[in-house]
Amino acid sequence: MGKIKWPFLLLLLIWGCTSSPRYQAGPRPAQGFRREGTASYYGPKFHGRKTSSGEVFDMYALTAAHNTLPFGTLVEVTNLENDLSVVVRINDRGPFMKNRIIDLSYEAARRIGMVGPGTAKVRLEIVKKGG
Repeated sequence: MGKIKWPFLLLLLIWGCTSSPRYQAGPRPAQGFRREGTASYYGPKFHGRKTSSGEVFDMYALTAAHNTLPFGTLVEVTNLENDLSVVVRINDRGPFMKNRIIDLSYEAARRIGMVGPGTAKVRLEIVKKGG
């Protein structure tokens, strides 16, 4: 058996990393999409970095990361503890923490009062489908 060439192994490694399902959009959500669960947020550490959609992350924009909703989808996020809500645009993939349903930008989290605690029980409802 001959030696495997390094360029071939590198190509396989790159292909394996870029074809990961966690970065691909999932099935289109049905009308009436509504989910409840725990939200978290991300901010300064990621500010200025590219998101999964290729857009540069701005922690002061009203954006969010979701595992399956198509990029561009507008979602109303309501904090169930204080009834404050905000509409965000999905532009990234995540969250990657277990038992979280959405990662909000810092500004979106601030507007619904979850910056101090860091997480909140929320309800997600689609305002407009993206994709």
